Amino acid sequence: MAARTSSRRTFIGGLASAALVARARGALGASDPPVLTRRVEKLYKIAGCRQPNDLQFVPDGLWVLDQVDPNKAFEVRPEDGSIIQELQTESIHGSGITYGNGALWISSTKMADPKMPPRTLKVDPKSGKTLKSWVTPGSGLYGKITPTSTPSGAHGLKWVDGKYWMAVPASGKLFLMEPETGEIIRSIPAPGVRTHGLAWDNGFLWCVESDGRVIYKLDPSNGRALERIQLTRGDPEPHGLDIHDGVLWYCDAASGWICRLV
Repeated sequence: MAARTSSRRTFIGGLASAALVARARGALGASDPPVLTRRVEKLYKIAGCRQPNDLQFVPDGLWVLDQVDPNKAFEVRPEDGSIIQELQTESIHGSGITYGNGALWISSTKMADPKMPPRTLKVDPKSGKTLKSWVTPGSGLYGKITPTSTPSGAHGLKWVDGKYWMAVPASGKLFLMEPETGEIIRSIPAPGVRTHGLAWDNGFLWCVESDGRVIYKLDPSNGRALERIQLTRGDPEPHGLDIHDGVLWYCDAASGWICRLV
């Protein structure tokens, strides 16, 4: 019976992943968007930050979220990665960080108690304490599902004009959220299954699809992909994302590299 249950769960998980892929293809349109040629420049690894999973520029530095549990956030100098501040948070397996309303917003992809649903945290940027939290919409199982799999929450977060965008792979959507209440304003289809980091670029939304090593430029009104940047298998894998002075930066939780696309 256990084997049959496991097989059924795997089968259902496969169907769910297939459905996400189908929805993503619909969002991309009948043909793939044009490719932009960019070169990956490896910049540095941050001392003590072993698995950088998302990043966010602020006026006085660059915030980088370490996925190692319980998660630390590092504020560093963008030019050399030297540490300005090291912050212990209450996030578990965090995959997204952004800044707004005087606070950090972090997506805790898992919880200390695996029976609890993933939450999005409002975090004090000086103490690391959680000020508020909400259950992340669209959380669930996706990808390769095993009997020990637990629901996965949001990945990339990006603050835009008093709201934030959030990528939730299990939902197949990107959500625009009301930050202080955790309410969904609207959503658009995600460009692929393992969506990750987000960046806001003068009215357009960039989104990482880590499995395909692709970074898509999206129309935020409907999710349609307008352009894409294709990385190679030899490049660090794209996880977190942001844009600074018109240049996309990303981080790779697997290798530890902070990179930019030039």
